[in-house]
Amino acid sequence: MRFNLKKLSRKLLDHRKRMLALVPKLVPEVLQSPTFRTPVAICFGACAGALSRYYVSLWFAQCFSASFPYGTLFINLTGCFTMGFFTTLVLERVANIEPEVRVLFAIGFLVSYTTFSTFGIDTLTLLRNRSWMAAGFYWGVSAVVGVICVQLGVILARLTK
Repeated sequence: MRFNLKKLSRKLLDHRKRMLALVPKLVPEVLQSPTFRTPVAICFGACAGALSRYYVSLWFAQCFSASFPYGTLFINLTGCFTMGFFTTLVLERVANIEPEVRVLFAIGFLVSYTTFSTFGIDTLTLLRNRSWMAAGFYWGVSAVVGVICVQLGVILARLTK
């Protein structure tokens, strides 16, 4: 079987031209799709939150001491305050905030800034739902078992060669 290279090249070139003609039509649709916009918003927020956490921790270590985690304490407390403020603002006061802005800030920024804020809002939700036992269990297990898990991770890492 013989291939006509010239004919094949022409077909590929025509196909490429048709595909390139479709791109300007498809790109705006893809960029406007929530399945694209939401993860991108979360990524932008996460980047900003992680960098904020890093620089705030660095600043506290330089201004105070690295012997106590002042920066982490500040981050956790301000993250919890901000999560409470933002979720209340969005749910009760300002309804017209775009969904992408909500996830950019609450999921992207705050969750990468501090996961403790998520712990705080989850505990508060359980308390508001009068799930006293579940809230106490969640709070205690998160704190106590969390520290135990950190120690188990340290032990496991030291066992590996």
